[in-house]
Amino acid sequence: MPHELYIASAIAVAGGITLALRAIPFAVKGYLRESALLADIGKWMPLGALTILAFYVLTPLATTEWSVALPQFIAVLTTIALHAWRRNVVLSLVCGTLVCVGLSALLG
Repeated sequence: MPHELYIASAIAVAGGITLALRAIPFAVKGYLRESALLADIGKWMPLGALTILAFYVLTPLATTEWSVALPQFIAVLTTIALHAWRRNVVLSLVCGTLVCVGLSALLG
């Protein structure tokens, strides 16, 4: 069984690391405010996250049966079309989800 001092030191180290990781962004904010790199990351990060999410969602479609793949594929197309038309993330995601759930219930 671990000694009490070992447990206390582990908790102290974890707490110190957590505190440091939360404080560092505020400490260096002034230096990074005019960074061109961070401006580019802030500009491209949402697109990158959505691309990774799209690949994650669409990758298993080829290996599943059509009653599962078809609603998901139509829902993705619906989400893309609505977002291209209205430029409203909430509307496109909610409608795409409703299409996927509705078609899955009908075909499942």
